[in-house]
Amino acid sequence: MRTTPGAHLERSGKPPLPPATAWMAVAVGGLLGTEARYGLGLVFPEDGGGLPWTTLAINIAGSLLLGLLTSFWAERAAAPSWLQAGLGPGLLGSFTTFSAVVIAIDQLAAAGSHHVWMAYLGLSLAAGLAAAVAGLVLGHVLGRRSAGLAGGQS
Repeated sequence: MRTTPGAHLERSGKPPLPPATAWMAVAVGGLLGTEARYGLGLVFPEDGGGLPWTTLAINIAGSLLLGLLTSFWAERAAAPSWLQAGLGPGLLGSFTTFSAVVIAIDQLAAAGSHHVWMAYLGLSLAAGLAAAVAGLVLGHVLGRRSAGLAGGQS
């Protein structure tokens, strides 16, 4: 179906605001994601002098799940927009944290561990990107498989 360019815009020329349910879902998801990250930090505490492995694992897992959900929903838009907003930018957006990476880098740099903070930054970026790409591929496969099963195909 073809649509007219700009058909999604309001008369003012601006895109419409998301519904209030989406805003609430982002807020609730944000609260839950932050608490999950905080809880994992308590269960797997990071010592002040070493690499923050818990933060790295959280960011990798969050990147994988964000990629997976993004491509899954692109293949099979079965979830309501408020749920997508709540799980994506809400829960997983607050679960992942780049600010903690920056704080760790600052602490490592202040301690003179320049090779360590550079390696940690590179590892964080590379592993996060690789996890997101893996999630995109996995979500694509799962979305197509799910759509095929729903359509009666095997």
